[in-house]
Amino acid sequence: MTPVLSLLTDPLIRTRETDGSRVLHSLPSLFVALMADRVIDFPALRPHQRHPWHALLVQLAALARLHRAQTPVGEPEWRDALRALTADDDSDASWSLVAPPAQPAFLQPPVPDARTASWKGMAKTPDELDMLITSRNHDLKAARMRHAAPDDWLFALVSLQTQEGFLGAGNYGISRMNGGFASRPGVGIVPKGGIGRRWQRDCDRLLQSRTDVATTYGLNTTGGVGLVWTLPWDGTTSLAFELLDPFYIEVCRRVRLQLADGGTQLFARTTGTKMARINVSGRNGMTGDAWTPVNKTDGKALTITSAGFDYRLASELVFGSRFAAPPAQQLEASDGSDGIAVLAQGITRGQGKTEGLHQRLIPISPRVRQALLQRQTDKLAAIAAERVQAIGTMRSAILRTSLFVLFQAGASKVNFDATTTKQQVGPFLDRFERSEDTRFFDDLNAEVETDDATGERLAWLLGLVDRAEDILREAFAGGPQNGERRYKAQAAALTAFHGQLRSGNHFPTLADHYRSRFALKETTDAAS
Repeated sequence: MTPVLSLLTDPLIRTRETDGSRVLHSLPSLFVALMADRVIDFPALRPHQRHPWHALLVQLAALARLHRAQTPVGEPEWRDALRALTADDDSDASWSLVAPPAQPAFLQPPVPDARTASWKGMAKTPDELDMLITSRNHDLKAARMRHAAPDDWLFALVSLQTQEGFLGAGNYGISRMNGGFASRPGVGIVPKGGIGRRWQRDCDRLLQSRTDVATTYGLNTTGGVGLVWTLPWDGTTSLAFELLDPFYIEVCRRVRLQLADGGTQLFARTTGTKMARINVSGRNGMTGDAWTPVNKTDGKALTITSAGFDYRLASELVFGSRFAAPPAQQLEASDGSDGIAVLAQGITRGQGKTEGLHQRLIPISPRVRQALLQRQTDKLAAIAAERVQAIGTMRSAILRTSLFVLFQAGASKVNFDATTTKQQVGPFLDRFERSEDTRFFDDLNAEVETDDATGERLAWLLGLVDRAEDILREAFAGGPQNGERRYKAQAAALTAFHGQLRSGNHFPTLADHYRSRFALKETTDAAS
């Protein structure tokens, strides 16, 4: 048996390109297309596979560029640069989707005894091989891809081997996450342009940060293992973290792709392991991953909760001091002066379940860009924190109280422990929260960019009041509807709402504004 379906020579990867064409690429020709920023997307790539695929392409290119005086330009140069990473592999097995079991195949470590017939795991379709729990969570039926192309299998392999977590005994997860039930986040700058522009940008950032990452995390810059799948693995041993290259691409499962009878249809054999592939005990996901923020207080890699990248976490990641920004998130002057954003992606994992794929694109305005370049974000962090607090106060103190008054028919003493009322109030509070989350960074950028920050903040607070009152009035339809109780409940709710605003206990600025406006009205009325 000879290796087949080589990523170095065979056009296996489907793309849509800027001229409207659909093109099949090998890895080297794909890199050429990415350098020209011609690729719009990969039609076979599923949403939860986007970050691991981007990370893999960046890490491969960075590894290939390490020992080159100049960046490879043409397809032959990229092919030679990639082959140099597996110089002892004359057959290109390491870059082939299918190869003899004793040899490495792409993202598939060699089987020391060359026997896979006894492996009990079987995946007949790529989605069976991919992250099954994640696929169910995204309403994707397992084992539906009966007529899969090679790149369907490629993307499933990348997803499994570089972002999967722990799924029970024998099924260990990757090293680049904070525990088996965590996730591998992807947070980084997106410059103006297409996916090729971002790919080039992240390659450069990896190379620029290589020495610092190696020093910080104890990785090996001279002779370290970059392509973990090229090493034999019998499933009983772990690889020492200190032996790895800073750009290492890992695998977490023993899997081999094979061709079914007739040689046209792929399938996968899998088997469990007694140990994780990489020993990262005590590291809490801190591996130097270029897209993973690290919580400096806890000493742990970011784990995404079911809330995803809500405005609280997103503002902390971009402006705050709690997380150390990974290399891909660190803005550079070369990223351009406009059209810049921070992209945050990741899957929320749990014990035996997932809670969704989360993604957020955070726009970077000119003044925010300048502050990020100068590493002076304290003022931005303060503005964001004040807004987060204001939204929380409006939601939890003012709107919530008013809704309780409404659903308890204007009772003079509100019972905040009433289970039924909590269930009635919850959806309206969530709607308010989602609305503010959606507009948070646009509103924040407006304050940062204006020369009248005080006026902009007041206008935002007044808008916050209007949006909260709109939610309250929408809730009238679910409140008491019977005659006098209806009017009493609605009037009491509005009185509670506006009374809290004017009291000054929660928003002194608003209370002063209302008093000034009332005084002006009285003066105007007296003059007339």
